[in-house]
Amino acid sequence: MALQRLTRRDVITGAAAAAVAAAWPDGQARAQGFLANLAPEEPVEKTLQRLFGSRPIKDGSQVITLELPLIAEDGGNVAMSVEVKSPMTPQGYVKAIYVLSDKNPRPLNAKFSLTPACGQAYVAANLRLADTGDVRAVAEMQDGALLMVKRSVRVVVAGCAA
Repeated sequence: MALQRLTRRDVITGAAAAAVAAAWPDGQARAQGFLANLAPEEPVEKTLQRLFGSRPIKDGSQVITLELPLIAEDGGNVAMSVEVKSPMTPQGYVKAIYVLSDKNPRPLNAKFSLTPACGQAYVAANLRLADTGDVRAVAEMQDGALLMVKRSVRVVVAGCAA
């Protein structure tokens, strides 16, 4: 029996197969995008209860600026920004900013975790909105205080297919 020569292509193919096999997860893959890992479909009040328990949520209109269009032509891509006036020092800073959409099947759109090292409490993102309704921004301070603002957005074409 003659020895078969090993080509460079054979080595590269074998190395690629070994890399895929080594990176393949054991058991079922778990990723944030899987439906089972998302927050449950629930009304926004239930989501607020699940996130914050019985902590009171105060009006934050004096310190929070929520920028959204009044009319969103495409609910699949709605620009949004939230700014919270805070010194962002270890003694007083915004710990997290939550963005919720009342009419989405899963109201929690985003959670942004912040530290004093951020320098300012400002976040921006594009949202998907299922229907016309309120969008809320909740700022959680380092001492546990909660501040909220909301703004109504009219959605022309829905961006979420439940």
